[in-house]
Amino acid sequence: MTKSSKIVVLDGYTINPGDNPWTPLEMLGDCTVYDRTPPELVAERAADAEIVLLSKVKLNADLLQRLPNLKYISMLATGYNNVDVGAAGALGIPVANVPAYSTASVVQTTFALLMELTVKVSLHDAAVKAGEWVRCPDHSFWKAPIVELDGRTIGIVGYGVIGRGVARVAHAFGMNVIAYAPRIPQDPGPVPVRFVPLEELFASADVVTLNCPQTPENTGFVNERLLARMKPDAFLINVARGGLVNEEDLTCALKKGVLAGAGLDVVAHEPMRADNPLLTAPNCVFTPHIAWASLAARQRLMGIIADNVASYLAGAPINVVNRPFLAAG
Repeated sequence: MTKSSKIVVLDGYTINPGDNPWTPLEMLGDCTVYDRTPPELVAERAADAEIVLLSKVKLNADLLQRLPNLKYISMLATGYNNVDVGAAGALGIPVANVPAYSTASVVQTTFALLMELTVKVSLHDAAVKAGEWVRCPDHSFWKAPIVELDGRTIGIVGYGVIGRGVARVAHAFGMNVIAYAPRIPQDPGPVPVRFVPLEELFASADVVTLNCPQTPENTGFVNERLLARMKPDAFLINVARGGLVNEEDLTCALKKGVLAGAGLDVVAHEPMRADNPLLTAPNCVFTPHIAWASLAARQRLMGIIADNVASYLAGAPINVVNRPFLAAG
């Protein structure tokens, strides 16, 4: 390893807003960190970099062609749909991601959203603070029906590390687990799970959780047709990628009562736009893409980022997501 490699982080603020130092990466080379980089400055800031690290900045084929010094890209996340990995591979540039660092945090947020939908914690908290419990003639009151999870069915779309984590917690709640995966794993793990077609999952589940990556093939796949299969008392949870959901269709479905509610940590365009139709949808609760962001998860992320870069500098890059394109190139 050498300290001469030029490393540029294009959008590092959410990984380290001040509580998660870049020291492990700074030990590996000449490191420049930008909190945020607008599209018009990407080429300029990355011009001299051998190694570029990014989270949500877009790197398309045109930009990659304009970066002749670039030899390696590491995501600051698990997802990599904002990088043209095929174009990078054709140029001989490995693209690495950071797998499994946020599993515990994402699973926890999945159930935080589900608890909000089923128990209405914020609704009852607001009622108590407004004095309704003080004025109540009974020892207890509720503003909306409280839904038990025990005995209900959760349908998990995507059965990787996070999907399995969701299954484990769901099983602890007494839920039945069904799942959809493009390739059924030979060893699905210790939780009893039944794999079903996607349409059957949406029709059978009381809770549908999206735990899959976004690809060009599945963008917007949660659409009017699939939503129409859901039970009217079912919930949709998305902690994966906002682009998996057709937001107009989900808004319409919620307004019509096609499903009971949705819990979303992600939307198609982030930060959320003021005209996002889901802001007008009933029974839709949001968190601002925080499922990944616990301090413990971000510390693990920093360690794996450093491991990724160190492995590249040692000539044996790990966690590379575009090996087929590298081989073809």
